[in-house]
Amino acid sequence: MRAGDRYAAQNRRARYDYLIEEKLEAGLVLLGSEVKVLRQGQASIAEAYANESGGELFLVNANIPEYSAAKNFSHLPRRPRKLLLHRREMARLLSAIRREGVTIVPLSIYFNERGRAKVELGLAHGKKKADKRQAEKARDWQRDKARIMRGRNG
Repeated sequence: MRAGDRYAAQNRRARYDYLIEEKLEAGLVLLGSEVKVLRQGQASIAEAYANESGGELFLVNANIPEYSAAKNFSHLPRRPRKLLLHRREMARLLSAIRREGVTIVPLSIYFNERGRAKVELGLAHGKKKADKRQAEKARDWQRDKARIMRGRNG
């Protein structure tokens, strides 16, 4: 993600629940009413993941609520949305999904400098409870260390 990009939705919980091995960018096939809701920043991707269907990847369980001004041409809030990737990337991700314990989670949805909606995907392994505790312990130590160093400088 670059400086000109603007977040529409973020999945902060993903970095806590998963160990992110690799990040990549993909396009999204959206309806007009979905784009309007994303621009308002009302989407939620907390429970979303990418899944294979018919040799293609779809973003499943992402919640983009209905657009109130689009009365007759609205969309289903939790419908699967097709991800746009290059063929090689798609093949690599599909083989990764088929391996055990690997999940593709969306980390954020944003608009790039051209105004296109993009999703940042993470190739992830689930963390166990002990791993989560270890990460929290390390984060607390970094915070305490920074606090101590600030106290010595002043």
